[in-house]
Amino acid sequence: MLLKQFTSTVPLAAVLLAVTAAPAMPQWEPSRTAWGDPDLQGNWSNATLTPLTRSRDTGLVLTTEEVAEIESGQAEFVREAAAPSDPNRPLPPGGSNPVCIDAATTCYNDVYRDPGERVAVVNGEPRSSLITIPEDGRVPAFTPAARDWLTEATQSSRHFGAYDNPENRPLAERCIVSFGSSAGPPMLPNYWYNNNYTIVQNRDHVVILAEMVHDVRIIRLGEQSPLPDHLKPYFGDSWGYWEGNTLVVETTNIHPDHSFRGVPQSIEGRIIERFTPVSEDEILYEFTIDDPVNYTAIWGGQLPFNRFDDQVLEYSCHEGNYALEGVLRGARFQEMEGGGN
Repeated sequence: MLLKQFTSTVPLAAVLLAVTAAPAMPQWEPSRTAWGDPDLQGNWSNATLTPLTRSRDTGLVLTTEEVAEIESGQAEFVREAAAPSDPNRPLPPGGSNPVCIDAATTCYNDVYRDPGERVAVVNGEPRSSLITIPEDGRVPAFTPAARDWLTEATQSSRHFGAYDNPENRPLAERCIVSFGSSAGPPMLPNYWYNNNYTIVQNRDHVVILAEMVHDVRIIRLGEQSPLPDHLKPYFGDSWGYWEGNTLVVETTNIHPDHSFRGVPQSIEGRIIERFTPVSEDEILYEFTIDDPVNYTAIWGGQLPFNRFDDQVLEYSCHEGNYALEGVLRGARFQEMEGGGN
């Protein structure tokens, strides 16, 4: 986990005032590598209190009062979570508690969570959602084809129980790919913890290490040489190129098990990402999902990646995955006892 998360001690209202009052300045230019490309290297975090989607009938830009309410509420929550725990307290609620994965004893103590301390600010605007396309800030509806796929997948999964074999357990539990889309594409915060990345690059590749499950994306630069349709890596086939100071990355061929929002990328689908350094300490990350087979419209969004100068420590996951063996043994024991799975 991160030793020290990126934070800002400057009140947001002061930042917004400075943005609107500052005189025009010469266009900022990013640092460059020895071979002349914009230098994206370093450790970055996309932790934010801004959700992916927006509430209905809510504008894109938050007011100063709304920002203060969100950020002060998070600060109070962190203070309460960090307070000493009563060793004689009862078990936390199970099942319906949103921070519980399975039952009461699997709850995380909130002090271990790290969802960030600030709302996302893009172009000086505090945002109410990461999604900016469409204008309502909401994910477009699935197409009938995508809904049919979801129905068929649900029905086919009934042939095996969730604990019948390792392949039926989630990819994150098997330490293959993280929950949600932390490593992407698209690279979105998981709103839990470990929202950190290390970027390294050379003339021919950009490599992004996600802290969560130590996922690694390798983005090839230069002339596009797409993989054949039947080859589908977990993070897809990503090709990058420079448009001025912006690294543009197009991804296809994502492994069907590495689905996003429950539906695998279609053969026609592609995800376009844009990494634009806007200061020495910030990258503007933008994503667009264009998949006419799965969605009724193109959609996408923006969020900042903030630099920090501390280490991103190893995420060891199961360290041998002994827990998975224990999960399956427990299911076999339940079957022998007549309890099913």
